[in-house]
Amino acid sequence: MNESAEKILGIIASEGHYVSTSVGFSMKPMLRSRRDTIVISPKPPELKKYDVVLYSSGDRLILHRIVKVLPDGCDIRGDNCFFTEYGIKNEQIVGVLAEFWRGEKKISAESFSYKLYSRVWVTSYPLRKFLRRVRNFSGRIFRKLFRRRIKNK
Repeated sequence: MNESAEKILGIIASEGHYVSTSVGFSMKPMLRSRRDTIVISPKPPELKKYDVVLYSSGDRLILHRIVKVLPDGCDIRGDNCFFTEYGIKNEQIVGVLAEFWRGEKKISAESFSYKLYSRVWVTSYPLRKFLRRVRNFSGRIFRKLFRRRIKNK
């Protein structure tokens, strides 16, 4: 585990939680970069599908959602990502998202609306991935057709 993860583990052990702003776009639309405040609690004895975990990967700390629980770890994906990180070990996991603040609004990981969002978002992944491929393909076709028109003028 890297120094940042060790530091955060120390804060969680002494304070009971870790509070920070989220940075990056991998958990969009749920978390907005540098705008939403996250609260990380200690890792529970048993991780569950749909939990959002903070884990150590090399020298970085990453916040992504569990899409599959394995005997010795889990498979993880960011809400705004179209690739899955396989075989994340339990030892890499620093903590679990307990709640987050969007402005003045507190959203708990135990609330009904959050749990519904999590399930819908993970379940819709194949459709979202397909629609993104269609959008990218149609964009390539459009750019090829558009460039031909300019060259012909």
